This record gives sequence, structure tokens and C-alpha cells, in this order.
Amino acid sequence: MDKQHCIILGGGHAGAQLATSLRQQGWRGAITMVSQESVPPYQRPPLSKGYLAGELGFDQLLIKSAQAYETADIQLKLGVRAERIERQSRQVHMANGEVLRYTDLALTLGAQVRRLRVPGSDLEGVFHLHTIADLERIKAHIASGAKRNAVIIGGGYIGLETAAVLSKLGMQVTVLEAMPRLLQRVTTADVAGFYERLHAEEGVTILCNRTVNALLGQRDVEAVVCEGGETLRADLVIVGIGVTPHTDLAAAAGLTTNHGIVVDEFAQTSDPRIVAAGDCTEFFSVKYGRMIHLQSVPNAMGQAACAAATLCGKPVAYQAQPWFWSDQYDVKLQMAGLSQGHDQVVVRGDHRTGRSFSVYYFAAGKLIALDCVNQPKEFMQGKKMIASEQVFNPSHLLNLESPKP
Repeated sequence: MDKQHCIILGGGHAGAQLATSLRQQGWRGAITMVSQESVPPYQRPPLSKGYLAGELGFDQLLIKSAQAYETADIQLKLGVRAERIERQSRQVHMANGEVLRYTDLALTLGAQVRRLRVPGSDLEGVFHLHTIADLERIKAHIASGAKRNAVIIGGGYIGLETAAVLSKLGMQVTVLEAMPRLLQRVTTADVAGFYERLHAEEGVTILCNRTVNALLGQRDVEAVVCEGGETLRADLVIVGIGVTPHTDLAAAAGLTTNHGIVVDEFAQTSDPRIVAAGDCTEFFSVKYGRMIHLQSVPNAMGQAACAAATLCGKPVAYQAQPWFWSDQYDVKLQMAGLSQGHDQVVVRGDHRTGRSFSVYYFAAGKLIALDCVNQPKEFMQGKKMIASEQVFNPSHLLNLESPKP
């Protein structure tokens, strides 16, 4: 090919950032972004919060306007799916029969929701929550009649955020979690206990150790049946049982995949002409000494910028400091680092009363992660402590006004 052409497969945060960064880094060739969704890239975190609540319109979700892509000479191919990558001929075969040729390829494929596979999961009123189209269907269903009883299947952050919004909209909400407690894989019992109390105070029922066996109804969902026969009324069911990285396209093309598309510190896959970024990837973290897979907006944008620099011949190693957030009611949870492998936990504040405290996770005297509830100042301080990799005395955190070494 005479002219450089970068094709970006995937139209989420990572795809939008990668396209923009390519132009900022001096890419002069063509850029084509391909997305299965029929709309330009938009912010996903507000979907289960402000957008569901009706506080944000679609235009406020857009990462960039359609005009911005046109001005940057970035072509958007929307509502079309990539079906096959042929690495030898550098071609992408689309589901509509079109064949696109590339000099360089970027995979920002994101993740796909885990589907509930039980009898009745195809009834009207049963939804998974991942895309703007999902939210439009949920909002239309709520508006179609007097919907009063909502059941959320899955007690992760998405499920809890959705429960908070539906409760504020006046619905009776029950959250079903299969594990013994909320957020069991991602945080401590103290934080999980706080969220169980928070939702109870707002009128939401949390039921743990509940496995869903079936959904009942003729055409519309009417009830959720748990293992053991417990039955809950429901005219709205939202499933939030996690996501899995989109790796099928990469694996079929012969790229190395594991719990994601494996990339190096420069966002490069096992094919030097193909980079990948965002929720679909897995990479080695020097800080944590293992392969990690991050599903977060900060990682998607940071890794995408790294991938663009690599494509432009200006490689800079990417080592993320993971951070995340969740908004529920009047509570903002901010999380930094990865707490797996901690050997000591320090709690500042009282998680049993009020709505403000912090949890610090240590390993061998080093702070490796923290969860801050309505504590933005401590969050910023804690991020610096994690980045410093200094050894701290954890007991000092209990009495000091500000955390110090």
C-alpha cells in the first residue's frame, strides 16, 4: 500500500482516544474506526447513573462530536461488524461483505456482557446493561407502564449503581448476589458491609447467597425464582453478572490471547503491525509482578495513547496505576491500585455509621491499594503513596490528620 491506513476496530473510549492520539502524534495517513454500534463513541460509566436517571442526554455522553472526527479526517464506519482479520494480506473482512486493507491495525474491542442462561431469560422486561441501546430499551420499558418491582441480578458495582437509580425513580428494588456478600472478589467485608447498609437505608433489599434458577411470565417477566424455590415479584429484571473481554476475533487471527489480547508494554500484540488497548487486553505489570486485565476508563485511555505512540514510531512504555470509581446516591467511591495479595488492612473512619471513610491495603509495608468513600483528599494523597512504593508504618494512619511515611 502506498499510503498508511490505520483501521481501529471498536468504538469505545479506547478507540476514540487512539484515533485522536494518532493525529496528535503526527499520523498523516488515513484513519478508519469501525464500530458495531450505530452511534459515535460515548462515555459508558454514566449509562447506569445519570443517563438512566434522565439527568443526562445522549449528546452529553459523546466523547467527541461527529464534527470533531470529520475535522480530524477520521472516518467512522458505524453499525457494522468486523468478521475476520487476515494478517498476511492485511485485510479486515466485514459482515456486510466489505473488505478493508490496512497498513496498521488497532484492536479496541472492549468487552461483552455475560448472558444469563436460565429458563425465561428471553422474556420481555429482562435486560442486560452494557450499551446505549440497552439503556434505551430499559428506559422505554419503564416508561411503558406502572413498573414497580425491579430485580437486579448481580451485586457488583454496575448492579448497585443501577439499583440506586431505580430506587430514586420510585421502584421497589431487590439485588440478588450469588456470593456470600457483595463485592466479594474486589473489596473487603468492611466496604461490602457499608454498601449493604447504604442500600438498606435507601430502601433497597440486598439478598446474598441467591442463585437464580428461572424467570417466570407468559410474555412479560413477572417473577424471579431462586434456588430453593424463593420467588420474587418482578416486572423489570436487569442482569449485571460481569463481562468478558472480546478476544475471539484476535484469537481466530492467530494473535496470542489469554484472559485478554496479550500486549507488551508498548501495547503491541504478537503481530508487530497490530496494537490493542482497553478492556480487551491483558498485559504484564512490573509493579504487581503479574499479568493483569483492567476494565476501566483511565486504563483504556492511557493504553490507547500508548498504542498510538507506538504506531507513530514514538514508543513509550505504559505502566498503569489502576484507578476506578463508583457513584451511588450521595456517595462517591474512589479506588486506586489492586488489593490482591495484601497482608494488612487499615480503616480510617467508621464504615458502620455515616458515609465517609477510607480503607488502605498494605503488602510488606507498602501501600498497594485504597478505597476512599467521600474522601477525595485522602484519595489523591493515597495515589501518591502507592506510586512512591515507600515503606510506611500502617498504624500511623489511624491517628494522623494526613497519611505520612
